[in-house]
Amino acid sequence: MSDETGTPAGPRPEPIRFFGTTWVDHDGGYRARRAAATAGSLATTVASCLILRFAYEGLEIAAVGGFVSLLVVVMFAVCSAIAFRHTWESYNKRPSPDTQSSLRGLLTIGFLGTLTAYFVRSLVEAPGEKLHRAEYETARAQYERRTSRRRGNPARRQHP
Repeated sequence: MSDETGTPAGPRPEPIRFFGTTWVDHDGGYRARRAAATAGSLATTVASCLILRFAYEGLEIAAVGGFVSLLVVVMFAVCSAIAFRHTWESYNKRPSPDTQSSLRGLLTIGFLGTLTAYFVRSLVEAPGEKLHRAEYETARAQYERRTSRRRGNPARRQHP
C-alpha cells in the first residue's frame, strides 16, 4: 500500500544525524557515511585531546599548583567516563528529558567521553541505529496489525 507520491503508507523511519534514513536498508552511501562518521569522530577525539593537553600546559605555565592540576585532570576523567556511559546507554534506550537536561553541564565537560562513545559505536553501526530499528519495526508491526483485514463476516461468529 502506498500513497500517490509512491511512498509506502504507515510509519516512517526516524532519521539519524549524518545518516538520514539510509540506515533502514543500508543504502544511499550508508557504508561511506559510516566510514566518514568513524574517521570524523576519531579525528575530533584526537583534536579534543590535544586541546585539553594545551589547556593542561596552560595550567602548568600559570603555576597553579599540583592540587589544582590534579583536580582538573580528575574532573575531566570522571565527567568523560560518565558522559561515555550515558551516551552509550542512549544508543540502547531513550534517556528521559529530565535526566538529559540535568546532565547537560556534566556532558559538556565530559565531551571527550561522548566523542569516544560515538567513535566506538560507529565501528559497529550508525550510532543509535539499533534503537531506531527496534522502534521502527515495532511501529511497522503495530501498523500492519491495525490495517490487516478481518476474515469473514463478524456477525456469523459462533458465540458460546
